[in-house]
Amino acid sequence: MSDMAIARILVVDDDQVIQQLLKVNLELEGYEVEVASDGEEALRSFGAFQPNLVLLDIMMPKMDGWEVSRRLKDRPGAGSVPIVLLSARAQDSDVKRGSEIGVAAYVTKPFDPIALLDLVADLLARRGFQGATPRLS
Repeated sequence: MSDMAIARILVVDDDQVIQQLLKVNLELEGYEVEVASDGEEALRSFGAFQPNLVLLDIMMPKMDGWEVSRRLKDRPGAGSVPIVLLSARAQDSDVKRGSEIGVAAYVTKPFDPIALLDLVADLLARRGFQGATPRLS
């Protein structure tokens, strides 16, 4: 069945350069993308946009990615949406904390955009959404 639903992705990062990089690359892959600049905006956008996957920065103003992850995991109907944490912090304790919260993946910055797109496609394919065409790199 090739008529699969188009996935919606919420990109949450306070760095507008990263926001745009992710938005453009994800839209080129055929995804619908919404962006948010902080944790509070992310929670509001999540409810309105109902994404199928969240790319979430950890260090942000107002509310960090840890708190956003915790609140989304506690929200009825949102707990099953995969969250991919993006962070410049690469300590084992941070990766472990992400695992304990139940995030789908932890990606350290700077990240390889192609590898991130492949990860997103894989996570969405497991949930029945059409992912990007596999690359022959």
